[in-house]
Amino acid sequence: MINFDDYIIDIPDFPKKGVIFRDITPLLGNPKAYSYTIDLWAGKLAPLGATKIVAAESRGFFFAPAMALKLGLPFVPVRKKGKLPRKTIGVEFDLEYGTDMLFMHEGDVSCGDRVIVLDDILATGGTADGMCRLVQAAGASVVCCTFFMELLALKGREKLSGVDVLSIVQK
Repeated sequence: MINFDDYIIDIPDFPKKGVIFRDITPLLGNPKAYSYTIDLWAGKLAPLGATKIVAAESRGFFFAPAMALKLGLPFVPVRKKGKLPRKTIGVEFDLEYGTDMLFMHEGDVSCGDRVIVLDDILATGGTADGMCRLVQAAGASVVCCTFFMELLALKGREKLSGVDVLSIVQK
């Protein structure tokens, strides 16, 4: 067992004054801690009977491909506009100060798929909500939204009402 606090560094005033950035790169840089994290997390997700894992660039890509490999599931990347080469479907989602769009290849998720939406950190919930709506627009169901870390003060879980939420670390 590891203490996750040993692998998370709080960086004050980044990217702007008043924000505390939670740097998880020390976890990624330690193969033992990273492997432990994937194993622990996979043990919680395996019983859900998912058929695919969806994650958004860029930091969701820190965990999702490893998790998909561990669970023997396809990984479906969700990206910003213009980053995917084939025909895409997209949704607009809310950010703290505005909106953005997310896209995935048409057909990568379809009716009958049971999808895990995965990201590194749940903050305000906008990106995760956008991914959920994208998955649902493709005709699939979201079985769980899961995050390495959940920032409780930002109440992102509230934006994901009606969806099971699982976080490994809560701050």
